[in-house]
Amino acid sequence: MPIKALLFDLMGTCCDWKSSIQPKLASIPVLSARLSDAEIVQLATDWRAGFFEEIHARFCAGAEPEDIDVTHRRVLDRLLAERGIGLEECGDGDRSALVRSWHWQLAWPDTVDAIERLRKEYMVVVLANGTTRLQMDIVKSSGIPFHSLFSSQLLGSTKPDPAIYRKALDLLQIQPDECVMVAAHAYDLRAAKEVGMRTVYVHRSTEDVDEDMDVVRRDVDLFLTADQGGKGPLEQLADLMGVLFVD
Repeated sequence: MPIKALLFDLMGTCCDWKSSIQPKLASIPVLSARLSDAEIVQLATDWRAGFFEEIHARFCAGAEPEDIDVTHRRVLDRLLAERGIGLEECGDGDRSALVRSWHWQLAWPDTVDAIERLRKEYMVVVLANGTTRLQMDIVKSSGIPFHSLFSSQLLGSTKPDPAIYRKALDLLQIQPDECVMVAAHAYDLRAAKEVGMRTVYVHRSTEDVDEDMDVVRRDVDLFLTADQGGKGPLEQLADLMGVLFVD
């Protein structure tokens, strides 16, 4: 069946969270004073990894989706404590501002134009873990022109639960083979493929650092990375969609 919709993961796939979060961490006086540039980079990396660990643990425990701001704050508090930075040094105001910074993110350079092109022929929709408010804020700050936003909060389950993919398909009134899941996370695409969706892996430097990319290539329908001419994976996807998945 012809493709009718593309579902996109948001953070990491469409947005460069690291280039957005690192400057905010460095802007906090106590952090810039206590941590080197390399340690700031590591703090950002650990914060993101800690978030994934938390949502994976909640998923495995069958817990309800949690407000992402709550998760980010809990992980941040732990990471700062591990670095010997207490609440008296980095106060609640600074920590709250850091958590809010996840709501403002830069799009990867290939994202906005690619989504603009794809939306002329297909439904282009975010399907991502987090809150609807988070997604709205990110889309507003990044300027990515999606048609709609499906959050785990809104749909009532968390990726990689098969229920979240099926709910998205139901809302769009399409069949699994009429839909492509686009993500920079292999776990996401493996789950979508189990539901019957087509899958496109977008390789980003910040994501899936522990995955074997040869294995990922075998697990997905299409693997895209920046080409030698510098064209980004989402630009390539926009170029190719007219000839992809044609039965």
